Amino acid sequence: MATDAFIDGLRAIVGGPHVLTGDAETRRFRTGYRVGGGAVLAVVQPGSLIEQWRVLQACVEAGKIIIMQAQNTGLTGGSTPGGGGYDRDIVVINTLRMNKMRLIRGGKQVICLPGATLDQLEKLLKPLGREPHSVIGSSCIGASVTGGIANNSGGALVRRGPAYTQLALFAKLGEDRKLELVNHLGITLPGGAEEVLRRVEAGDYAESDIADGNRAASDGEYAHYVRDIDSDLPARFNADPRRLYEASGCAGKLAVFALRLDTFAAEKTRVFYIGAHDPRVLEDIRRHILAKFEMLPVSGEYLHRDAFDIAEKYGKDTFLIIWHLGTRFLPPLFSLKSRFDAFMERWKALPSHPADRVLQFLSRLFPNHLPKRMKDFRARFPHHLILEVTDAGLEETRAFLKDFFATPETGAYFECEEDEGKKAKLHRFAVASSGIRYKRVHADKIEDVLAFDVALRRNDRDWFETLPPEITKDIVLSAYCGHFLCHVLHQDYLIRKGADVEAIKKKMLALLKARGAKYPAEHNVGHFYVAEPALKDFYRTLDPCNSFNPGVGMTSKKTRWQE
Repeated sequence: MATDAFIDGLRAIVGGPHVLTGDAETRRFRTGYRVGGGAVLAVVQPGSLIEQWRVLQACVEAGKIIIMQAQNTGLTGGSTPGGGGYDRDIVVINTLRMNKMRLIRGGKQVICLPGATLDQLEKLLKPLGREPHSVIGSSCIGASVTGGIANNSGGALVRRGPAYTQLALFAKLGEDRKLELVNHLGITLPGGAEEVLRRVEAGDYAESDIADGNRAASDGEYAHYVRDIDSDLPARFNADPRRLYEASGCAGKLAVFALRLDTFAAEKTRVFYIGAHDPRVLEDIRRHILAKFEMLPVSGEYLHRDAFDIAEKYGKDTFLIIWHLGTRFLPPLFSLKSRFDAFMERWKALPSHPADRVLQFLSRLFPNHLPKRMKDFRARFPHHLILEVTDAGLEETRAFLKDFFATPETGAYFECEEDEGKKAKLHRFAVASSGIRYKRVHADKIEDVLAFDVALRRNDRDWFETLPPEITKDIVLSAYCGHFLCHVLHQDYLIRKGADVEAIKKKMLALLKARGAKYPAEHNVGHFYVAEPALKDFYRTLDPCNSFNPGVGMTSKKTRWQE
């Protein structure tokens, strides 16, 4: 009866259709995109900031666990439950209905509510000739702005570093179990909690109410920091104390209501496609660019031949949807896929993940989608670098590459036509989902996908991984890609059926630790990685009662951090 009364109370706050309780209804909200998942009491979808505040109050009063969630596109399961072992009921608060944003300071900054997505923000800023922090990657699959901040998302853009702000409006639960609304937006907003929330959502404030103090709305130091190529420390990683600040890096340990962020001037760019036989060639290029170039590139994306092949076949439908229809179709497609799979699961005799199998079959009906020059380089070289530069750095890049590749044995490059450059970047992005697709289509051969998000030391010249035979014997396929100039690599391994995935994971993490690498680099610890002591201490400071997203980073799932 107490549970029924609690659910009825939630329905009274947000409306009956926005409180989900059945297994089929909650499936896509309680199951991670790659890992994670578990039982929930309810999924609640507030339609306003005041509704979110009231839902939080109800959950706190009833002693429930709260998991804040937006698009649920994270790769480490950090916005869903992580299995069992919880000592309280879980309520997922999904924020996607609260997706407003408001430009301030002439578009140089923006206020985003918790459900606002990078894709929305990109479209809002485009007429002004400006961009959000990320413009390729998470933005394509509908990831939220708040998710990027909360999870230390890095993005591909070399000069901008991790998603970061010190300007936020959030709720936290104190030692006394009292919910407090904290306004650090730098905007004068008089009144009690609900009046503050009403004003933020309605944009009921003037430019004169906005202060420019000492708090940052982006990581303005990163472009200098990444150039230190002789440092033993990675350029960016999830537990870096430099970039853990309230909402930034909070991993859902706070309930965020609004964020204030910098935007960036859009620049005209060109793409160079580089191929090499030896990974040390790309490292020489990386070190020269970061140490010597007057103008840093926009991005430098690494792609191994095996990742090229997997993405070409198993990421083809993602590529084609974005290329022909745009990114706006991907989030609804994810939702439709989840609903279709939930419906088809009623027939136990059918293969798992039928939506992926259907999409993979349909993708084969379309002709090859990649430019001929890219395909030629795939045949010639195992290591690829997609280098994007602005017009201001174009001649510097042309001169360097011409001189560097004067000897053909070193490798080769070509300057992309506009469509070639766009397709090269999009193909690199398609790697992210292709391993999951391969696993789902070949479930009889693959036990699981181990996906590592690794930040290498800035001075690590031997960056390309060599695994011992005791590990490689259990790997069917590997896919390496990453943000190469930042030395952030994404390493996906498809593990053979019957292998001990957890044992392999431990061995790999031990090898990475011995190399001085940090993990994760930009996807948050979620339910995949162990939080470093400094990160765990940060979580405990934000959430002393352990009521928000307990268990993240393999930490305690119990109230007040009991072991």
